[in-house]
Amino acid sequence: MTPHVLYSFRRCPYAMRARMALRYSGVPLSVIEVSLKAKPADMLALSPKGTVPVLACADGRVIEQSLEIMHWALAQHDPDNWLGANSTALIEENDQVFKANLDRYKYAIRYPEQPMEHYRAQGEQFLQRLEALLKQTPYLAGHTLGLADVALAPFVRQFAHVDHEWFERAPYPRLNAWLERFLASPLFTSVMTKT
Repeated sequence: MTPHVLYSFRRCPYAMRARMALRYSGVPLSVIEVSLKAKPADMLALSPKGTVPVLACADGRVIEQSLEIMHWALAQHDPDNWLGANSTALIEENDQVFKANLDRYKYAIRYPEQPMEHYRAQGEQFLQRLEALLKQTPYLAGHTLGLADVALAPFVRQFAHVDHEWFERAPYPRLNAWLERFLASPLFTSVMTKT
């Protein structure tokens, strides 16, 4: 059987979390870095939606959503039981609410109805929830790294990078430490290496 193929874009948070789950699970994989300005025809043939990530499995199955890719990878091998903690609601809030606020904050010039600070404050409601969780345990859903941490960290990273100085001064010391620890982890650094 041919190895699985992942179409990815290095800085896309959805692709980041898919790559991390695949790396962690040890799935044999070829990663194709996609230029968003010139998407490969073979990727578009598999997934006409034209967004990354897209996983072409060796058995012919195509998985087009990052969270589905993560679950598929963990079904192959989940040695540290990432799926053990129930983090579905937290991931849904990230993907459905926080991501929209993040986009408005990051690209505030495209949303002139409100100032950038308004969109940041909307996003902060989620950051406050994460900070509260990290007061209870070192990770978002328990005492060990799990699915929620890996699924959310790329988005929190993106939020932090909009105004890094503000984020470091913001009243989220546990979230800041969690993010720094995550960004320095071998798992994250291994999937962010330029090829």
